[in-house]
Amino acid sequence: MKMINTKPEITVEYLVASDFDQTLSFNDSGKVLAEMLGVSDYEAKVAGLACSNLVQQGAELAYLLRHDPAFRGVRMENLVEAGKRVRLKDNVKLFTEILSEGLDGYRFQFYVISAGPAAVVRSALEGIVPPEHVFGSEFEFDANTGEICSILRVPAGNGKVAVLQELELKLQMSPDRVIYVGDGSSDLYVMHDVNSRDGHSIAVSETKSIGRIANRTVLSDSAVSVLVPILEDVLKWDSAQIRELFNAHGLALQDWDKIHTDWIAFHN
Repeated sequence: MKMINTKPEITVEYLVASDFDQTLSFNDSGKVLAEMLGVSDYEAKVAGLACSNLVQQGAELAYLLRHDPAFRGVRMENLVEAGKRVRLKDNVKLFTEILSEGLDGYRFQFYVISAGPAAVVRSALEGIVPPEHVFGSEFEFDANTGEICSILRVPAGNGKVAVLQELELKLQMSPDRVIYVGDGSSDLYVMHDVNSRDGHSIAVSETKSIGRIANRTVLSDSAVSVLVPILEDVLKWDSAQIRELFNAHGLALQDWDKIHTDWIAFHN
């Protein structure tokens, strides 16, 4: 059995990119911001935009922040405060630490790519993920009022693909050494792109559309669960080695059900 605590020379690098809302967190950051502002119909507003096809899926919050009167007064400090109120999944910090330390000669560079406001995500992940490793919606703020006056960038849909490919170029990472983690239909474009270029995609929700695309699906309240398919598919570890790693970090696997689900419907 390979020894977990040894530190062999690092020879292989991977890029791990993750969505934020409901991937690293339990809550949608837009919903948290709406609750702060007393906006009670946030989900209805998002659903309406989705039905209208007015904006790219995943970019609804950015649109509302710029155009909806209920969000018009949002300033940078509101975004930062919303981030501090976002409830992260368990062990996010440990997850990033294990990746950065490297495993079995593999090193993983971790980035977050979200359609949510970058200020919210950076605030939520302060002290966990360096701000320069977080890509999200960027806004220009009016110098006089402090309010949002324009949208500079929204990494949603194909926008996420563009950010990921920029990172590949910057890090000189080949596409087959890219791992993407996401939870919803807004991640479909980037997962298609990653899969088509021999990368690896991991879903962390039961959403059917994404489950059909992702190479693996992992359901857990703990962020370190994403390590399981990475360890199995990339490092080729067996279950005993994976359990040993978690045990070394004070985490005992209580339930690990490896179930393949087929979605089947019949028409009479």
